[in-house]
Amino acid sequence: MDLLAPPVHVAGARVPEYVPGEVEFIHGDVRDPQCMRRALRDVQVVYHMAAYQDYLPDFSTFFTTNAASTALLYELIAADFRTVDLVVVASSQAVYGEGRYQCPVDGPVCPGPREESRLMRGDWEPRCPRCAGPVVPGWSDESLMHPHTPYGLSKRDQDEIAMIVGRRYQIPSVALRYSIVQGPRQSFRNAYSGALRTFTVQIGTGAPPVVYEDGLQLRDYVGIRDVITATLLPLDRPGMRYRAFNVGGNCSVTVLELAAIVAQAIGRSLAPLIPGVFRVGDARHSRSDVSALVTEGWQVRQSLAEVVREYTEWALASPGFHNAAQDAHSRMRHLGILQAANP
Repeated sequence: MDLLAPPVHVAGARVPEYVPGEVEFIHGDVRDPQCMRRALRDVQVVYHMAAYQDYLPDFSTFFTTNAASTALLYELIAADFRTVDLVVVASSQAVYGEGRYQCPVDGPVCPGPREESRLMRGDWEPRCPRCAGPVVPGWSDESLMHPHTPYGLSKRDQDEIAMIVGRRYQIPSVALRYSIVQGPRQSFRNAYSGALRTFTVQIGTGAPPVVYEDGLQLRDYVGIRDVITATLLPLDRPGMRYRAFNVGGNCSVTVLELAAIVAQAIGRSLAPLIPGVFRVGDARHSRSDVSALVTEGWQVRQSLAEVVREYTEWALASPGFHNAAQDAHSRMRHLGILQAANP
């Protein structure tokens, strides 16, 4: 079931050609009880991947699409669809906010959102919430949830609904907290698709890649093939039930390094632009500890270079490929989400 909504899909989109013909497709909204009832009929396993992602300040949509739809799912299963014996929900690395850091004075800490006044001065790095000193980014495990964006808050709620309500009503559930997933078929029209999408549409049309902040942000990218393997694991591993797992790339890469990898894959030498702009609400560093998933037999197999190559080849060959980043930047500036520092 999919709503096929913009910007991921074009307006009036039909079922994608890659969907096998024998698959029953329901064009519907996860917030609609009637659609959900139809989708749940005679089903044993539910993968709840639907989500609303954007930088728009329409906060209620994050919660109705991401959290309320999950509550509706469990409500219907508990009442009328007890044939369901496994629910897997797509949680997110966003539940960690800035994540875990190490302070030389105070030890492990979890900084809150970076103050906008500091960002306006070009002071990018988080500070210790106790002593205000410098901190070193660490790896965030599943014991931590510290979101500070509407999207992250809504995904935390979804995550907790699955774990707490699922256990309470004996509906076996698993939450998979995906890092920045990249790969073919990822819409290049969606501004929330990540830096790989942004750099691809820029470099692929001959424009230099625009890097936010100073480009030294650490990111945790994971390829779609490894994500698929992780997503199927709960089918065969009952020990994963009622637990959350990080699904990440197990490797830290700066945004500048990613821009260079994209340029190399496309075959264009374009120096990045670093205009000193930032997105309000962005985490500085994102790194997910995947050791819990590794103990279940999973491992990262795709290199980042392979992921970038697969995505850029798909995107450049897609009909309608263009520099969609220009419109996204203009919209974010208009909304006050993209701002320029004035050191």
